[in-house]
Formats: sequence, C-alpha cells, structure tokens
Amino acid sequence: MNIVINGAYQTKFGELWDKSLHDLMTEAIDGALQDAGLEKKEIEIVFLGNKMASQVSDQNHLSALVNEILGYRIPVVRVESACASGGVALSQACFALESGQYNKALVIGAEKMTDLPIEQISYSLMHAASEQERQAGLSFVGLYALMAKNYLQTFGASQEDLAYPAIKNHKHATLNPKAQFPFEISLEQVAQSALVADPLRLLHCSGITDGAAAVVLENLGCEARKNNQVQVVASVQAGETLALSARQSLTTIESTKDAAQKAYQQAGIGPEDISLLEVHDCFTIAEILAVEDLGLCHKGEGHIAMRNQKFTIGCPQPVNISGGLKACGHPVGATGVKQIVELCNQLKGRAGARQLNKPLVGLAHNVGGTGGTVVIHILKI
Repeated sequence: MNIVINGAYQTKFGELWDKSLHDLMTEAIDGALQDAGLEKKEIEIVFLGNKMASQVSDQNHLSALVNEILGYRIPVVRVESACASGGVALSQACFALESGQYNKALVIGAEKMTDLPIEQISYSLMHAASEQERQAGLSFVGLYALMAKNYLQTFGASQEDLAYPAIKNHKHATLNPKAQFPFEISLEQVAQSALVADPLRLLHCSGITDGAAAVVLENLGCEARKNNQVQVVASVQAGETLALSARQSLTTIESTKDAAQKAYQQAGIGPEDISLLEVHDCFTIAEILAVEDLGLCHKGEGHIAMRNQKFTIGCPQPVNISGGLKACGHPVGATGVKQIVELCNQLKGRAGARQLNKPLVGLAHNVGGTGGTVVIHILKI
C-alpha cells in the first residue's frame, strides 16, 4: 500500500451552535486542502462519514452538499457505519485509491449533534443498536454499563478503576486547544458525578459534540515517498453481531481483536512497535477493553495498566493524547477521521504542547455501536 496523507485538519470540537453542518464541513475541507497545498479541483473523489444529518440537520443528501461546497462535480460517497463512519470512510478511500481508478481522494468526517435535546440525540444514536435492545429501553450507556459490570465481576476490578481513563484523557486534553473539555478532573469528581447507568457515571461518558475533520490521501503508485510524508500501512475493517446478547463474551470485542491481528500483519509489525494510539473511548470501559484487545496488555489487566498510568504522555505507548472521545469530544461521524488527523500531526512533529519525541508509528481504532463495526488504521512516518 503506497498511500500517503498529504493534508489533515480538524475543527474545534464542542457545542458549536453558531456553526451549521455546512460550515463545519467547509472549514474542514478548506483546512485539509490548504495543508496539502492542493486546489479543490485536484481532488478526484470524496468519501464522507456521517451518521445523523437526516435527524439533526434535516439533510440526507450530503454527497450533493459536498459538491456544492467544492463548487464542481465530483463523485462523493457518503458512508454510514454508526460511530465508525469516519474510519470506514477512510478505509473505503484507501480501497478506491488502491484500485487505480483515482489518485487523490478527500475524506471528511462531520457531525452536528447539539442542535436537538439530548433525549432525541440518544434516541437517534440507538438506531445503531439492535431492535431488541431498543425495545428493552437500553441506551448505549446502558449497553456499555452491562459490559463494565461484567468486566468488574470477571476480573476483580473496582468502580474506581473505571475512572482512570477519563482522568488521563482530560489531562491530555488540557494540551489540545481544539478539545471540547480541556480541563483536568479528579478521582473524587468522577465518583461524585451523576450515576447514569450503574456502574457508569457522567464522567465515565463522552459528550454530545459538534465537529468535523478531513484528510487528503494520494496514491503514489511507483513514486518514492517524500520525507515527512505519512504513509497508511494498514487499513482493516472487521464486524461483529449487532446485539450484545448474541455474543459469547462481554469483556472482549472480537472485532477489535480480528482487525488488530490483520492490521499488524498488513503493516508487518506487532503491538510493541506502536508509538502512540488513538482508541475509541466512548465510555471508559471501552478504552480498557481496547488496550487489551489491541494486544497492549493481557486480558483482564487493562484496568491495572490504567491505574498505573501506563498509557499517559511520557510513557512508551501513550493512548488518546488528543483527549480521546471523552475529553476532545465525540461528533460520531467525525471521530474516526479526527483520530487520523491527531496521528498525522504527531508523526509530522506539529502537535504543539502535546508533541511526543519523534514517534514513528501510530494506530487509530474506531468503533461503531458496541463493536458491531471496528476499523483500524496504522500510519507510519
């Protein structure tokens, strides 16, 4: 795979009531193209990750909207795969470039979520779950609460252990000017936050967010990669059942394990070779499961690693330096692309106050639903 990322851009994430979905996509597109040093007409195809535009923005024909923003006619493919929409859009762009039909592609992830009451947003998000789960009155925090409770019982973890990913990611977010929640939180604050679905409290959960991100991909073909160009060395998507009740385990997301194994093989590396990771921490239990399923620690030891601050900036393999979904924000269709933007900025040495010392390999892990879709990308400088 000789695909490189030439441009990357993320908008501010947060409650952006003064910006429409159109505004956010326009900013992300312009920013990524400027970073790549390209004109709009040099892009040959666009892939757009979005989940909720029809419910929140009353617009479901986003491909034509992108054409309107670009100002010329171009193939635009909208991708919807729940919270993995951005990651799947990137994966589809890689496939399109590898086919040889296109040389330059633009990938956008965008979501507007704060314009409706939280009850309506929660209802809309549950369209990514099974009918039986919806009929039972479950929300996604309820589903992940079932996973968290099972994990605590199986591995002897404590309620306190669920707080450490959130504390870490908020600390990281203080270094990210584009994060939604750039402030630190304490163990006591997590423990005293409102109980949402036992054992998950408010500060175990990612927020409702507006935002967009975009990257420009190019297939170099037989050309040599230039210095400081970020290469996509693995792009893998895996699937799992829609309903939790159909799975053998609630403490492992098999689609993450499947995608990770294939991605490591595709990249010709192992988990020990990764310099930094952006993983899908929609709830803190999701990050604990991710570091285990990605092979960073043994099953049942993720909470111990978190407690010991193994994945904090300054450690060999920091996780969610951007603040993750928890503190940077989770505009669902944009998250998978924003992860790639963060990795690109780190690998290119332009991540500002949170910059690592010469990272070489980054991994992005994007999840749809409770693991029904998982996409993993590995990037190398």
